[in-house]
Amino acid sequence: MKLKLPRDQFLSTVRVGDKGQIVIPKEVRDLFEIEPGDNLLLMADKKKGIAIVAFDGMIDFMNESIRQAQQEQKNQEEEKS
Repeated sequence: MKLKLPRDQFLSTVRVGDKGQIVIPKEVRDLFEIEPGDNLLLMADKKKGIAIVAFDGMIDFMNESIRQAQQEQKNQEEEKS
């Protein structure tokens, strides 16, 4: 089932195969520039569901989050001085 959405969005159902695998639709692979061999991060929460994100982008996001947290901690320490 495919729905008509704006160019930067996609919604579809996928079927889980006998081996527990799913196929990421070509339109999604093209949209997110997913190539064979790319690493993806699968996140699952029993209440919220499943999300798949580009692993490389997640590392960049986490590194930036850590950098910002460290800067904030440094700023707070300087304010106390």
